[in-house]
Amino acid sequence: MKKHLFSFLLIAISCGMYSQEKTNANTLTEAEKQDGWQLLFDGQSTAGWHLYNEGNIKSAWAVKNGELVCDPNTEKVQRGDLVSDNQYENFDFTFEWKISEAGNSGVFINVQEAPEFPTAWTTGPEYQLLDNANMPKDYLQDGKHAAGCIYSLSPLLHPVQPKPSGQWNSSRILQQNGVITFWLNGIETGYEDMKTDRWKQLIAASKLGNFPSFGKAVRGKIAFQDWAKGVALRNIKIREIK
Repeated sequence: MKKHLFSFLLIAISCGMYSQEKTNANTLTEAEKQDGWQLLFDGQSTAGWHLYNEGNIKSAWAVKNGELVCDPNTEKVQRGDLVSDNQYENFDFTFEWKISEAGNSGVFINVQEAPEFPTAWTTGPEYQLLDNANMPKDYLQDGKHAAGCIYSLSPLLHPVQPKPSGQWNSSRILQQNGVITFWLNGIETGYEDMKTDRWKQLIAASKLGNFPSFGKAVRGKIAFQDWAKGVALRNIKIREIK
């Protein structure tokens, strides 16, 4: 009898924990609300987001089980990056993400959405989302392409590995007065001041220097990159800094 009771209690506890995790996803605590945090994804729809330069049309981005998913198998829809309706300048931005095996995606900030800019990455710096474990070694050699880095511009500040494909990672982007700081799973991974000559030199030395408007704005939209292998996000939150 005791053995059966113990098993029942274990099941009940496990179910309770699972239920709590499901309930807490894509929600704000009372403390977060008081601190000024806002949800950018309600877990049920793509409200507040649209396809870059295309508007609210059907795309490869959809909501599944409380996750914002870019499905690589979706057919007969427009593909492209998903961009926020609103613009942001000084902010603290957090999100969770998981990526497919050998997946490669990104999050862009300060995006300038206009017909003369064909994609989000031609104007906005990128927080790299990557399955490091299944990437060629030469791709990761200089640290400027690893998960959590300021893509193509500066290597990781501190070594950190993302969790394996299919598992959730936690990321944070802080921007204050043109200074950006990146974190991956609690480890600081990137820091640059976009008002400095160093920033200009980093851009000029990369392929991004081919785009005159890249990295110049300190206010803009947030975008998630559509990539062939798929990516999922949740708990997307922002706190604007006044």
